[in-house]
Amino acid sequence: MKYNVILAGTRAGCVAIPSLCCALYMGAGSASAAEQGYPIKTVRIYTSGAGGGNDLVARIIAQGISPVLGQPVVVENRVGIISVDSVSKAAPDGYSLLVIGSSLWIDPLMRDDGGGWDPIRDFAPITLAVISPNVLVVNPSLPVKTTRELIALAKSRPGDLNYASAGSGSTPHVAAELFKYMAGVNIVRILYKNTATALTELIGGQVHLTFTPAGTATPHVKSGKLRALGVTTAQQSALFPGLPTLAASGVPGYEAASTYGLFAPAKTPSAIVMRLNQETLKMLAQPGAKEKVFNTGSEVIGSTPDELTAKMKSEMARLAKVVKAAGMKPD
Repeated sequence: MKYNVILAGTRAGCVAIPSLCCALYMGAGSASAAEQGYPIKTVRIYTSGAGGGNDLVARIIAQGISPVLGQPVVVENRVGIISVDSVSKAAPDGYSLLVIGSSLWIDPLMRDDGGGWDPIRDFAPITLAVISPNVLVVNPSLPVKTTRELIALAKSRPGDLNYASAGSGSTPHVAAELFKYMAGVNIVRILYKNTATALTELIGGQVHLTFTPAGTATPHVKSGKLRALGVTTAQQSALFPGLPTLAASGVPGYEAASTYGLFAPAKTPSAIVMRLNQETLKMLAQPGAKEKVFNTGSEVIGSTPDELTAKMKSEMARLAKVVKAAGMKPD
């Protein structure tokens, strides 16, 4: 009844001031109709280079939601932060989306100018789709079999141990620096151009340890070329059954997993955001989609837009001091 009274009053007002009120009323109706009819053309998901974690997640989402949306959903690969810039400046109409990991909110922490975007102000979160645990792995020649033993060895030899890392601000880099910060150890970073080279050097014994995505670590751990000490997620992962978390292995509260979210430009209508959220969550809940994600070395999460916003704010507050303490800067 209350809703009907308000609606009737609005229309009555249009009789008194037809040129203004009725225009507003009709405009609101047109906007609602546009949102209800979404989408009416191709939806584009922008992400980073082909073959990486962002790209794999973007393609799983695109292939999964295209049939239910009734329109093509295509993935557009852009080098570096160009994908972020493209979506932040796109029209807020639901036709330009972004799949990206934690670099969206970590990269600005490393730059004096903030990176040119505000992760909270410039984007409308849709869902935190997927999580990929990193694994702490060491060369088998290092005389440690647990995280606690590694911490003890590092404290007894400050500055002597080193870790391989590629990509400043990447989750493996942040995972290593967070480990150093929380465990109170001095382990030197050795920078490599890419993860493949870093792992090759670790397997060859040129470096002592690294943090690397679960999917990348698995074959080397199974072959015995590397030894896994722990996963970086808050809970144990089905990707590495039985492997303890770092939080339960001497670093309480530790968590540094790779996460991948789906975003739209800021001011995208909430009806469109919620449609995309619901369709993405339904798709990710299907066994086939879960299997695809698992085979890439990740696990499905799924969240509300508000939960993704809260995650971003929490991560920025938690990691800002680590970035500062480590003097982390973009490559």
